[in-house]
Amino acid sequence: MKLRGLYAVTPDIADTADLLRRAGQALLGGACLVQYRNKPAGATLRREQAAALLALCRRHGVPLVINDDLLLALAVGADGAHLGREDGDLGAARAALGPNRLLGISCYDELERAREAKRIGADYVAFGSFFASSTKPAAVRAPLTLPAAAKAELGLPVCAIGGITLRNAPQLIAAGADLLAVITDLFEAPDIRARAAAYTSLFTERVTP
Repeated sequence: MKLRGLYAVTPDIADTADLLRRAGQALLGGACLVQYRNKPAGATLRREQAAALLALCRRHGVPLVINDDLLLALAVGADGAHLGREDGDLGAARAALGPNRLLGISCYDELERAREAKRIGADYVAFGSFFASSTKPAAVRAPLTLPAAAKAELGLPVCAIGGITLRNAPQLIAAGADLLAVITDLFEAPDIRARAAAYTSLFTERVTP
């Protein structure tokens, strides 16, 4: 599976129909990976939305990973999970997912954590926040030198997250990011499909530092 392009991370939306509408537009615009993330939702709504989003992603041939909830990922048969520092034993998560599902790991600004992610069999590592983020305003900031350093040492796809917009996205691609994880600048855009397509086009253009 080639992990390169726009990584659409869903916003906190209680209305499942609206969530699917927005995610569908991002998929039509070329998102290569979708992450279901809804922190305030209860367990019943999260399961309903994850299952519905998985069906949508399958129709588009795009993987769905679940944020911070390995059990939910396994319960709905998602294509993987994305786990952070507080989300349990990473080795156990890798074993539970098996070899054919994705495991992404948040590494913040820590190359050592990315080394551990590589050791346990992560499929990609995520660094950030690279810019000020409305989703996580207190998030630690990661340096722009980190993606290239991680790729050179680990040979894993690198995901960048945190405050990403079309204006600053080229800096991250030039710095070595394979995936751009975007929430607000994508899903709050007046035309989600067009915004997704604009991000997707950045990966086919020649981006220089």
